[in-house]
Amino acid sequence: MPDLGQKPGNSIAANIAPHLPFLRRYARALTGAQQSGDDLVRAMLERLLIDASVLDVGSGAIKVALYRELHRVVATPSDAAAVTGATGNLLGALPLGAREALLLTSVEGFSHADAAAILGCSAEEIVAAAQAANDAVMQMMVSRVLIIEDEPIIALHLATIVEELGHHVVATAANSKAAINAAATTKPELILADINLADGSSGVDAVYEILKSGEVPVLFITAYPERLLTGTRPEPTYLITKPFEPATVVATIGQALLLHRNPKAARGG
Repeated sequence: MPDLGQKPGNSIAANIAPHLPFLRRYARALTGAQQSGDDLVRAMLERLLIDASVLDVGSGAIKVALYRELHRVVATPSDAAAVTGATGNLLGALPLGAREALLLTSVEGFSHADAAAILGCSAEEIVAAAQAANDAVMQMMVSRVLIIEDEPIIALHLATIVEELGHHVVATAANSKAAINAAATTKPELILADINLADGSSGVDAVYEILKSGEVPVLFITAYPERLLTGTRPEPTYLITKPFEPATVVATIGQALLLHRNPKAARGG
């Protein structure tokens, strides 16, 4: 990843740095993989090293400008073609702009007006697109869900959210060993996993062990997402921040299942 802080005369580096973990989260969710998402952010940063004039805005508008520039990379054939998994139209099977609208508003926390500024449309179009994406999520095939969470109240909350979407919670595990055993017997199609479990075991370690038996989309849940979004090592593709809103969980589940069941969606197929 280009290091803006190492470039002479780059006075905006300090303003950009706090937003990089969340740009990575968004790009990974949009493309469906860590590598392709990070490549998308890298391409954006390389453009900014050449010309950062698009960020000549007030400090309060830097975040919107960065996400808007990320979408300009996706929309530019010469840049998008060089980004693994990010060529062509990333909208996949959902209506135009639906995934982006839903992720920007429900996961990244942008207002409808800011999301509209990022995507270059009206706030009304954002509302309609996000609703279309939400409707598509509700119509998805039912999944068998494993929840790895040591706090009973949070586990119950997650279970309620996924069951209201029509999915089935096949098991809830409070530690790594129980999670691995549950996965072996229930064969989940989706995993929601806390990272730090009460007995000192790791939800990340449990998931990596489970994935040795086959690919399953995983949503990690953490109070500190920026620690897992550095772009310097193998990291989760989907992250939910604690405390979470139900809409964030719904949007992320929909994105994960869409790209797992229809990989061509991330390639514009």
